[in-house]
Amino acid sequence: MRPGRRVFLRVAGSAAVASAAAVALGCAASGIRRRRLGMAIDVRKCVAADGCRSCIDACHRAHNVPAIPDVRHEVKWIWKEPFERALAVEDADTITAALRGRSVTVFCNHCDNPPCVRVCPTQATWARDDGVVTVDAHRCIGCRYCVAACPYGSRSFNWVDPQPFVPSPLSPYPARTRGVVEKCNLCEERLAVGQLPACVEACPEHAMVFGDLRDPASDIRRLLAERYAIRRRPELGTRPQVYYVI
Repeated sequence: MRPGRRVFLRVAGSAAVASAAAVALGCAASGIRRRRLGMAIDVRKCVAADGCRSCIDACHRAHNVPAIPDVRHEVKWIWKEPFERALAVEDADTITAALRGRSVTVFCNHCDNPPCVRVCPTQATWARDDGVVTVDAHRCIGCRYCVAACPYGSRSFNWVDPQPFVPSPLSPYPARTRGVVEKCNLCEERLAVGQLPACVEACPEHAMVFGDLRDPASDIRRLLAERYAIRRRPELGTRPQVYYVI
């Protein structure tokens, strides 16, 4: 005699609960904790090296970012913007007087609530478990919905073939083609082998601090605990994970 539907559901439910409990106990026993990677930039250290492009050059070299002279087709992973445009604070006259007119480093904010991910129709862009928001150029269909959704201007579209504009010698990082979007990925290829992002290693002022925001002992958490930090347009609810220590 075949078991009734009610019996089947009761058995299946018990199995699911037991499986979930086993996973939870296993994680607790092994001390598994998802890390949340982020970046903090000491703005005063950064602006002290006026005109410095070490982080930009290192990033663009590592990822074969094309140097296209036509600003309409410019591709950039990391760049600098005037402080007033990049960061707005209510008490700017008292807190940021020394920073007025200076340039600060900006790039993808690897948001906890990334609007770019929500609008992508092919899941070409997604957030990893550690919070890094990345792009799969093979899935990208060039719709540019993510470009429109990003409130920080952190994404570039390849309007032209980027290959003729890639400085040599080339790095091993995969080349892109015309018609796809690209941006900072926090050097996921370097993270995979235990290295820091190229921009962090290249900064001569040690103004960029990278690490696990959920680890109280990490350098980034200690810095944020000691100094006042702001984020870009937090009122939008995107929860940026790039902090500017001022």
